[in-house]
Amino acid sequence: MRGDHEEDSGVRVGGDGNGGVRLAARRAKRGRTSLRSLIVSGSLSAAVLLGSGALWAVPNYAISQVKSVDAGTQASAPQGAMNILLVGLDKRDDLSRRQQNQLHLGREEGQRTDTMMVIHLSEDHTKVTVVSLPRDSWTEIPGYGTHKINAAYQYGGAKLAVRTVQEATGLKINHYIEVNILGFIDVVESLGGVTVCTPVPINDPKTKLNLQPGTYDLNGADALAYARTRATARSDLDRIDRQQQVISALMQKALSGGTLTNPAKLTGLVNSTLKTLTVDDALKQDVMGLVGQLKDVSTDDVSFATVPLADVNFTTPTKESAVLWDKKAARELFQRIDSDQPLTGPTAAASPKASPKVSPSASASPALTVPPQRISVRVLNGTLITGLGARTKAALIEAGFMVPAAPGDTANRDFTTTVVRYAKGREDSARTVAAAIPGAELREANVQGIEVVVGQSHNTVKKVKVAAEQPTATPSETPTPATSAKTATENICKK
Repeated sequence: MRGDHEEDSGVRVGGDGNGGVRLAARRAKRGRTSLRSLIVSGSLSAAVLLGSGALWAVPNYAISQVKSVDAGTQASAPQGAMNILLVGLDKRDDLSRRQQNQLHLGREEGQRTDTMMVIHLSEDHTKVTVVSLPRDSWTEIPGYGTHKINAAYQYGGAKLAVRTVQEATGLKINHYIEVNILGFIDVVESLGGVTVCTPVPINDPKTKLNLQPGTYDLNGADALAYARTRATARSDLDRIDRQQQVISALMQKALSGGTLTNPAKLTGLVNSTLKTLTVDDALKQDVMGLVGQLKDVSTDDVSFATVPLADVNFTTPTKESAVLWDKKAARELFQRIDSDQPLTGPTAAASPKASPKVSPSASASPALTVPPQRISVRVLNGTLITGLGARTKAALIEAGFMVPAAPGDTANRDFTTTVVRYAKGREDSARTVAAAIPGAELREANVQGIEVVVGQSHNTVKKVKVAAEQPTATPSETPTPATSAKTATENICKK
């Protein structure tokens, strides 16, 4: 399924024998396609190959395409735990005006990191943890004072970016990967497209992306727009969620036998990614040794998290909009990573799970951790009471929840009590919704996201308070909850 925006996107779909996307100005000169938007998604390409271990099947000569840089990293033993800083470089100077117009880009010059991720490999290299660092994080840049974290590269290149992240996280960065010339569209097409799902509508005039809530199979150009748009309520934070979702979906395809055993697909995937990479000098010498150890990693073994935030609406002394980390929660997150503790799975410090059917009013109910403003809900009227769905939607919006779609009706209109249905992995968010509807039942179900099926009883909505929402500095702060992590498997959209 594709959006209506393709006709005026400047991108021709189905223009080659494989039905892929064809950019006329790009095919003839693939090696010089550096741009901010591709950087964002190109970083995902690097994470896909690293996380999937797909490079184990690549001939050594292909590694010669990778460039190297002195990043001031502290190399670790090949077999030990290690931390890798992955950055996507915001640079579009090399694009022609035609290419910029085709992909709906601006023409800003300069270089700064647009995407930053810390990738932790466990000591036995069987687990991968990816932590996204919001680009607008207000932090100390050594020698330059306090700025957004993405300015570190602009001031001092790879070395200062590494040093800044080390000081902000307390982690020793062992290796560095930089993406500044990307083939993200080719990566997606070499894998046959990517499946994504959005819980909220996206209407971005800048990228011509127009999607209603739902699941979509995207081609390369649309996947690029999906991964880089900020045209939703939480801006860069929503974009981080989408990037993690895209990485997970592409990783699943990269790990599939249909890719690794198909020479044409594997060659396309690898060639379109390797030429985009610059790595630290030590990693350049042993790329094959590292990724060869990851060939048995599955999507269950890769987890994603974002740095916990205390203020997502911080105004800097220079009147810029930035975000502040929750210092205590961030410190705990990085200490767990430094001690090689997984963020997901039975040994992780996870919050209590909701049973398939529980009452949120029970005395043993766990504390709420996800605030309403981060939760998107679909409303279904499960009764014959006209207008009940619309009234419930309005009440949920008043209570702070996102309800992007018009209310619908269930097939059977015989629900006596209200039910909150949630997809696997959404228990924490569902508990907040159920707490806002006293007496509602919680049920895990085969649904996308979270649904409220309104019944004849227990359909009154009230506002709820989440402990993590309490400000720690000023009344203007809007904190995010303590760290929550999801595996790549949980991120993959169900069709």
